[in-house]
Amino acid sequence: MAKAQVLDVTPKPKEKLKTGIDTQSREKIAKHLSVALARTYILVVKSHLYHWNVVGPLFKSIHDLTEAHYEDMFAAADVIAERIRALGYQAPVDAGDFGISLADVLPKGKMPSAADMISDLVSDHEAISAQFRDIAGFAGDADDLVTEDMLTARIAFHEQASWMLRALLAE
Repeated sequence: MAKAQVLDVTPKPKEKLKTGIDTQSREKIAKHLSVALARTYILVVKSHLYHWNVVGPLFKSIHDLTEAHYEDMFAAADVIAERIRALGYQAPVDAGDFGISLADVLPKGKMPSAADMISDLVSDHEAISAQFRDIAGFAGDADDLVTEDMLTARIAFHEQASWMLRALLAE
C-alpha cells in the first residue's frame, strides 16, 4: 500500500512578491497570522459551545452575544487566512501545527456556569487582542499597512467583545 502524502503546511512563498515588504518580514507576519488564525478558530468553537449550552437568567443575552461574536470571528478568520495567502504563504490546516490544541482550551466534562463562561470569554478576547496588537506593531514596523489595518479592526472587535461580556457580569 502506498504511503499517504501529508500536506506540508510550512510557509513557502510560491513566487517573489514585490509588495515593498521584505521576504523575512512577510514570512514572520504570515507565521504570526497563522497562529492568530488558529486561536481565532478556537475562540469561534468555544463561543459556539457556550452559545449552545448557556443556561440561567442571562441566557438570552449570552446566547445572542456569543452568536454575534462567533459569526463575526468566523468571517474574520477568512480575512486573516486570505491575508496570509496575499503575503505569499499557505494558510494553516491544523491548529495543532502551531502548538494549540482544542483539548487544552475547551471545557472538560460539565459546562461552566454562565458567569464562568463569560469570564472565560473575556479572558480569551483580551488575550487575542493583546496578541493582535503585538502582530500589528510588527507589521507596521515592516511597512505592512494592510495587515496592520486589518488587525487594528480585529483589536477593536475583541476589545468591544470584552467590554460587552464584562458588562454582563456587572452588578
